[in-house]
Amino acid sequence: MGLALKKFCMQFCCCCCAGDEDDEDEKQPLVPQDPLEYFNREVQKRRDEETNLWSEPGDPSHSERDDDRTLYTLLQARNKTRMGSTGYRRLSVDIEAMRDTRREVRDKWKTILENLGFMAEADSLLTVSAGASHDRMRNAPAARALLHTLHSETSIFSSREPPPERYLFILDRLVYLDIADDFLAKAKRFYPPKEDSDEEVTGLNINLPLLLARVEAMNGGVDDDEEDESEREDGNLSDRS
Repeated sequence: MGLALKKFCMQFCCCCCAGDEDDEDEKQPLVPQDPLEYFNREVQKRRDEETNLWSEPGDPSHSERDDDRTLYTLLQARNKTRMGSTGYRRLSVDIEAMRDTRREVRDKWKTILENLGFMAEADSLLTVSAGASHDRMRNAPAARALLHTLHSETSIFSSREPPPERYLFILDRLVYLDIADDFLAKAKRFYPPKEDSDEEVTGLNINLPLLLARVEAMNGGVDDDEEDESEREDGNLSDRS
């Protein structure tokens, strides 16, 4: 590996390509054998990130937070369920409820950014990829303090649970752009804290352990449900004949 390329990798890439000269990773081709498959996979990954808005975008297992783990479990269960079945429809309702809540939070942030004049840049500022790393943050302590203030002094988040970590990376960008204080002021004005009696029950306020238990029960009963449907269909056919 040339010195210039090594410096580039050390600055902009992960550590895997900046190791010793004898590192086995150097022997791997820089371009995959099937570029089209690689790019399709990357596009699907980005689409998945934007659809699910993972609270911990840097966690590929989606298991570090209860809400991410619940959503991921729902998605995995639906993938194993016959499309169109009762179980599939129930899972889809729960999945969309959680996604809608996450989109609602994101829309609140977008509203404030657009109000601050970032009409064209709002979507880019709110995009957090799976490659987001705390090591690359410029103002982590300030961003963390702002996240805590937003969570405790506004209703910009739809739950009393710890705020999604993805917004820590967004706040880091706002601090760098010197608009974090303006954003906080707008958030306090647009979304003041709600009284307990005024809080609405949303997707993230679902009883997550109860939902997980229901998913596990459905996983065990999906086959029985489908068999019952098949038996009913067979019975109808017998009656007709």
